[in-house]
Amino acid sequence: MNFNCIKTIMIAATAMVSLNSFSQDLIARQAPIDRKLKSVDSLALQKQIRAEQAEYPALSLYPNWNNQYVHAYGKDAIIPESYTVDLTGFHMPTPSTRITSPFGPRWRRMHNGLDLKVNIGDTIVAAFDGKVRVVKYERRGYGNYIVIRHDNGLETVYGHLSKQLVEPNQLVKAGEPIGLGGNTGRSTGSHLHFETRFLGIAINPALMFDFPKQDIVADTYTFRRSKGHESVAGSHDSMASSDKAAIRYHKVKSGDTLSKIAAKRGVSIDRLCKLNRITRRTILRPGQVLRCS
Repeated sequence: MNFNCIKTIMIAATAMVSLNSFSQDLIARQAPIDRKLKSVDSLALQKQIRAEQAEYPALSLYPNWNNQYVHAYGKDAIIPESYTVDLTGFHMPTPSTRITSPFGPRWRRMHNGLDLKVNIGDTIVAAFDGKVRVVKYERRGYGNYIVIRHDNGLETVYGHLSKQLVEPNQLVKAGEPIGLGGNTGRSTGSHLHFETRFLGIAINPALMFDFPKQDIVADTYTFRRSKGHESVAGSHDSMASSDKAAIRYHKVKSGDTLSKIAAKRGVSIDRLCKLNRITRRTILRPGQVLRCS
């Protein structure tokens, strides 16, 4: 191999190294730009997702948006095995603490909500942030009623109103007035019929709302699917419960002890421990929810 040949090879190798170095340098300079573009894309995507969520709350759960019917899903709904509902940010729909009719069988038919004593003209407010899905009148049922779908996956129904103050597709905030108490539809006296539903399945509102105390039972409620979806079971802080009015809970307050709770709820300490898988030495935390029956 002569000198000119060796020189040619060395020049070619040097050029290749230079080109590779230039390419890496170009990639290095481009990287911050790519990261910035990805950041912009991510922000734009997040903004779009938030806009869609505001437009259609719980969009990932529900198969459609229907302004006509309370029970609008049927077999189109895919019921998850379990789903945890965030109850924080709530507002009691009425300051009334008197339940006149609980959730459960009544007059040979299912009462899918609970009735709260209100007077005609009393202000009724949204329980959570959400979007109004239905504003209608049903002569032999709800009377003037409203259905709101919420960001946490629940839908709430407010029945027998004397007046509706919102329109379909209107966004509302928790605590915002939506109607006035009344005695319309199939009603024997002024009251608010209040329902909580998940994908069309009625859940006992008393498992989430403590109306006498004007508070929520716990910060979360876990829906658990049952066979055939005829009913559901719920849990608070991983404690299983049946969706029946007989199931009772106690939200621990500062200063509560097992003996105080047992006396208040009419149950033995041993029964409390067994229901909640705790011992007499377990330290209770404010906000903790105990099953009492």
